[in-house]
Order: sequence, then structure tokens, then C-alpha cells
Amino acid sequence: MKTLYLLILSLLLPQVVYSQNNHDHNIEKKGLVAQEMKSFAKKMITYNVNPNTSNYDLQYQRMDIALDPAVYNISGSVTSHFKPNQMMSSIYFDLTDDLTVSQVKYHGADLTFQQLPTKEVKIDFPASLPANTLDSLTINYSGAPATTYNAFFNGNQGTQQTPVLSTLSEPYGAQDWFPTKQSLNDKIERFDFKITTPSQYNVAANGKLMSETTLPGGKKLTFWRTAYPTAAYLIALSITNFTKLNSTIGNPPFPFVNYVFPSTNSNAAKMANIEWTKQIMTIFEEYLGPYPFRNEKYGHMEFQWGGGMEHQTMSSMGTWGRDIIAHELAHQWFGDKVTCKTWNDIWLNEGFATFGEHLANEKLLMTNAQFMNYLVGEKSTITSNPGGSTYVSDAELSNSNTIFSSRLSYAKGGYIVRMIKWILGDAAFYQAVKDYHARPNLAYGYASTADFKASFLQSSGKDLTEFFNDWLYGQGYPTYNIKWRQTGNQIFFKAGQTQSNASVSFFEMPLPIKVNGTGGQVAYYVLNHTTNNQGFLETVPFPVASVQFNYEHQILDKNSTVVQDNTLSVSSVEKDDFALYPNPATNELYLKGLDKQAEYSIHSIDGKLIRTDVYQPGKSVGISDLVPGTYIFTVQEKNIKFLKH
Repeated sequence: MKTLYLLILSLLLPQVVYSQNNHDHNIEKKGLVAQEMKSFAKKMITYNVNPNTSNYDLQYQRMDIALDPAVYNISGSVTSHFKPNQMMSSIYFDLTDDLTVSQVKYHGADLTFQQLPTKEVKIDFPASLPANTLDSLTINYSGAPATTYNAFFNGNQGTQQTPVLSTLSEPYGAQDWFPTKQSLNDKIERFDFKITTPSQYNVAANGKLMSETTLPGGKKLTFWRTAYPTAAYLIALSITNFTKLNSTIGNPPFPFVNYVFPSTNSNAAKMANIEWTKQIMTIFEEYLGPYPFRNEKYGHMEFQWGGGMEHQTMSSMGTWGRDIIAHELAHQWFGDKVTCKTWNDIWLNEGFATFGEHLANEKLLMTNAQFMNYLVGEKSTITSNPGGSTYVSDAELSNSNTIFSSRLSYAKGGYIVRMIKWILGDAAFYQAVKDYHARPNLAYGYASTADFKASFLQSSGKDLTEFFNDWLYGQGYPTYNIKWRQTGNQIFFKAGQTQSNASVSFFEMPLPIKVNGTGGQVAYYVLNHTTNNQGFLETVPFPVASVQFNYEHQILDKNSTVVQDNTLSVSSVEKDDFALYPNPATNELYLKGLDKQAEYSIHSIDGKLIRTDVYQPGKSVGISDLVPGTYIFTVQEKNIKFLKH
């Protein structure tokens, strides 16, 4: 019945891209995601980088075009400033051949050009251009944009059926309505929109509104400019009889600009959610770092389709739920400031934006019990199928259901982020996130999973290679069987796991354990689970009533069990199991697997000696005097890296 409902829904709703969707576990979410997939399914050519455009840096574009939202047409010009990185006699731009190029102007002269069926314009120069010299040209074009990716679309809104025109180019649709460089290897450093429309309409776009000028003949010229580097697929506009809402957001404040349909402006619930954006901005700035485009604005431009899209500085919104508002705002850090370097790494965009929903739910929208139920729902979605990789292989770039999979790219991607937070600890994780966006080689540029891994290693000292091999590139999830037995002031654990998919032989993870005492006492343990059926011996100072595994759904699993097993003995605990815990730690460290006195040392990550002392069995090692950071603990020729919160 649900499948039939979704099929009917997909036939009734317009066939257009939905970049993001509410992550409620309901049919509407699945219907919206289905629509997102359907629009991408028309893609004929898949690529991350067009090699024909790799010989120059596209630095600036100015769009001088005329648009009427009642008419499916575009006409005008785009001027591009570029710098060759090698000597070149011709230049390529990505542009559909559905649009007609009428002229290419270069220093006042006409250039010869060809429109190719590969959705490119090839332009020949009268003489070869030298490398590293800034140059420019203007392409004049017109026509009805291609519908291949539904990147350019119009319709109606409101009881008066007022025309509205919008764009949404992710992933390959920018070329369908303007000549540009669509590859994920070059951001446009500055972009100007100069849009002429009938005077009754307002134009929303990226960046800062520079001017609105009344023209003869009932026309209006609207000028927007963004001076932040922008990926081509994030260039966007929307046009209708918007109600403009201008206020401020953030601390210190910067412009909060919303262009909404008149019907939305009169809807108190929707307006309350738009206002709520100010609260989640405060949370995101605290945990993720300063909003990346505060010299211009943040806001929303409404369009006529469901879902939303994280257009840089001004998200396009077709619905106003607080979860999707949070999702699109999180994208300004993850996807806009730092953009996935390939569509294979779409989890860096969608997983982190979904984690933005986690953060909104945890800090603002839900009680702790509600948030735990939300995480259960996310886990249920992810584990509804035993396979599927979150990383998109080259062979799957033509499969829209894989690239924008709500289960894998969104939900599991978000849970991968949550698990990284669990491994590192909150303080180290959020600092690593802020470092990631601040790195000169990544900020306002592109990042791959390898770039992300290298950044987090530098920040936290934690190498995530094995983690990504299991959880990102591998498929499926583990099911754990935790056995325990208390003897005196010791508690034995034995942790086994099975895997849902043969692509992963074993998921290495620190296991979260909560021990509840008969008198209401509580103790927490982290079991460094590196082999199957591994044993752990811990000290517990009270009689144990029960043991909880994954008590705050810190890690991804399904149908795990915890049982008391009075047949367990200390011999079932691996004698050579040597570990330093907890890791990360705040005030104290404990050594497991060492039952005699031994000299130890602590060095900073750069090799500076911090302390030497003698370890006393059963006693903790105090580290409250250490400044937060990564250290090396050395004892009996064993070097163990640990993180001090």
C-alpha cells in the first residue's frame, strides 16, 4: 500500500529536483525524496570534472539577462573573467545546446565558436593566450533552457496564480541555463546578477542586494552581488511578487533576508519557523563556528516545489519545517563554504547537514527522551537494508537513488558524523569541525573524504582510516552480543558481533556501556572493541543491577543484546588486552592489562616531555593539569595516543 501511494504521489507532483527533505520517518518524506531522484534520472553524462575546462580558473561572472516568470525563456549575456593556467588557443564553457549562442565578444571583436552536442561551447581565440594573464569574454545567448535536470522552472503560486520562476542546479544543471564551469574543482570567486524583469516582480539571489532600478517600459533592473567563492551549482535565483523581510541574525548581527510568498507572510506558523532560524543560527555558530558568509547575509527565497536547497547565502525553500530549515542552514558550512570535491563524497554535504538536524533536535527542538526516539528512527531507516555503501562509487554516479539516497547519503551519513563525535568526544569533535573549515586549503573550496580525514587527524590525533573503511566505504552494520558477570569489585564483559554484510569483516568501535547499581549508582565504560568475542575486565565499586549497551545510541547497530552470564570467568578475558581508558579523558586515566608498578611518561604530540612518574596498579593517573590536546602515554615500550578534553 505504501509503495502504491508513493507511485501515485510521484505521478501527481511536478517532476523537479528536491535537494533536501524533511527527515521525519513518514510517507511524505519518502515521497519528496522519490521526486528528487526522479529528476536526476534523466542524466546522460556523469562527471565531477570536465577535462575540457581544466586549463583555466574561472574568477568572475556577470549575468546580464532578462526574465519574465510567466515565460519559460532566458535571454541576455554572461561575461566571464578567467585566467589560463597554461597557454591556450581556445576555451570551453559548459552550456546546453538547447540554448542558442548568438555572439561571443572579446575585446570588442566577435570570436568564432561552436555549440557542441556534449553541452559545451568551444570558443577560438585569434591568437594563443599566455598563462596566468587575466582575460574576459562575453557570451550572448537566448532560448528555452533545457529540462534535462529541471534546473530552471516556472509555475504559479497563491490564489491569484501569480507566476514564479526559480532555479535549482544540483548536481549537473547549471549548464542548462547559463554558460559556466560546472566542474567541482573551481569556484567562481565573484558573481554578479543583473536581472531585468517586469516591474511588479522581485528577484532573490545569492549575495548582497546592490540596487533595484526602475527602467522604461514597466521594467526593473535588480543587481545582486556575491563576493564569496561559489560553486556553479549553488548559483541561484527566484522571481515572483515576493514579500521582502529584512532583519538581523547572529552575534554580532548581520543581515537576515527572506523573500517569501505573500501567503507565507500571512501564515503565523510559517513565520514563527522563519523567525526560529535565529535560534538555530546561534546554536550552529556556537558548535560549528562563525557563519561563513556574514559579510553578505543569510536568508531564504521561497520557490514552488517541496523540500529545499542550500543555495549559498539564501536557501531556496518550498516548505518551512524547522528540521529542513536547520538542514539547509547547516549546509552553509557543509556543502557551501566547504563543498564536496566529487559527487562520490556527497556524504560530506548531506551527512553533515543531517547532523545539523541532530544538533537542532538535541539542543532546541526535543527533550532528551524525544531525541533518543529520533535516533532510534534514524537507525531503523539506516538498518532497514543490510547493504549499501555511503560512499558513491564511480559506477553509481549515474544512479540518482544512490547519490541522493535518504538512507545512505543523508541518514547514515549523519550517523557517521555522530559516531565520529562519539569517538573523539564532544569538545575535540567540535574543535576539529571548526579547524576543518578554517584550513586555508579547504575554506571556501572543495574537500574529499581524504581531505576531511587528514584535517581531523591533524586536529585530534585520531586516524579515521579504519573507521571509514568500515562505515563509509563498507556496507551494513553490526549486531552486538554483550555478556557480563560481576565478581566482587570486578566486572567482566565479553563483546561479540555479527555483520549484516560481507563487505566488512569486523567493525572496530569503542563500545558505550552504562552499568547501573542496585542502589541507584551509575558507572560508564568505553570498551575498545578491536577483535570479535573480546574480553574486558573493569573495576566497579558497587553491586550491579543491570548493564546497558549503546545507552544514548552513540553508535549504529541493530538488534543487539545484553545478557548476564554467570559462566564467564576471568580466563575469558584476554590476558594481553592492554589499554588506556577512558580515551578521550578529562581528569583521570586508567591502565588495563598492567598489574605491577611501572615507570611511565607523557609527551605532547610534538615530542616534548610533559611528565614521568610511576604507575601504581589499580590507581588512576591524574591529567587534570594538562591543557586540552593530544598526548602520547608511554609505558613498558608501549606508546598510546590519548586525547585530553
